[in-house]
Amino acid sequence: MDPEPERETVLELIKKGNKSSAIAMIGNAFIAAAKGVGAATSGSGAMFASSMHSLADSVNQGFVFVGSVLSEKKPTRQFPTGFGRVINIFCMVAVIVVTIMAYETVREGWHLIQHPAQTSSSAFWINIAALIFNLAVDGAILLKAMKEITKEARVETRGLGFIPASFKHVGRSAPPTRLVFYEDLVAVSGALLAMIAVVITSMTAFKALDGVVTILIGFLMVGVAFRVGYDNMVGLIGVAAPRDVAEKVALIILSDQDVTDINDLRITQEGRYYHVDAMIETRKGLSLADADDIIFRVQDKLIADPDITDVVIGIIEDNGVRDWTPEALNEFA
Repeated sequence: MDPEPERETVLELIKKGNKSSAIAMIGNAFIAAAKGVGAATSGSGAMFASSMHSLADSVNQGFVFVGSVLSEKKPTRQFPTGFGRVINIFCMVAVIVVTIMAYETVREGWHLIQHPAQTSSSAFWINIAALIFNLAVDGAILLKAMKEITKEARVETRGLGFIPASFKHVGRSAPPTRLVFYEDLVAVSGALLAMIAVVITSMTAFKALDGVVTILIGFLMVGVAFRVGYDNMVGLIGVAAPRDVAEKVALIILSDQDVTDINDLRITQEGRYYHVDAMIETRKGLSLADADDIIFRVQDKLIADPDITDVVIGIIEDNGVRDWTPEALNEFA
């Protein structure tokens, strides 16, 4: 029986936690405080909605950071496949928080349409200052999350190429990074909408726009909740790896000189890591000792990939039928 792995210290686990969520937690706490002052001073519903969104973001990222720390724990005898799916549970808690905040935001928006708030000129500048601060901080966090997505997806980019690449490869990033990306994308959009509402309502008689924008921000929050909730529900059930990951794993296996084919291959994603279960075919006439050597070689090659944490290899003689073809990758498409 394998010995129990050495226990990691709390500090070691914290260092492995998702940096994007930790930065977002701190940044959004300051943003929520700044916008809360503006909302209390002016009575602006759009500012209230934006403040609620930032507060929800901060609380969520706190949950997510704790989850990312726990998910980095090494496998144990009791939990041999590790703790990768723990982060999905924490992200689902974050979804509940966002949903509650979205409901409160929409309700406040409807109230403001019926009873528009009056703002003073001094409150106007407080709101603008808070929203500019919001855009600066959330914009920086969003850019950081975009860079993390390309890093986790192992995508090489140049200059500002990481921005479109982040949208394309967001599905391959870790759950906490995806949550930061989606939430801050909405946060930046919400801050821009809130700024438009503050400017227009202070210069025109169209006070109901404040409530309309508040409801719109609430619906954006609902969109984030559904998107993140779906991603993490799929993660909890267990989802197949993306097609390009399957291609990479297959090439590593077939690069061994004694491997002739792949009879079956299953790659499951847990958090941002992958578990590989493969049945490979080797040339005929090999001894049991040779088969063991092949299994160990292939396992070592696969486990050297930092995104692969668990590999199970079975072996059979070549059956004379080509099982692994480009069409076999359709299940990963």
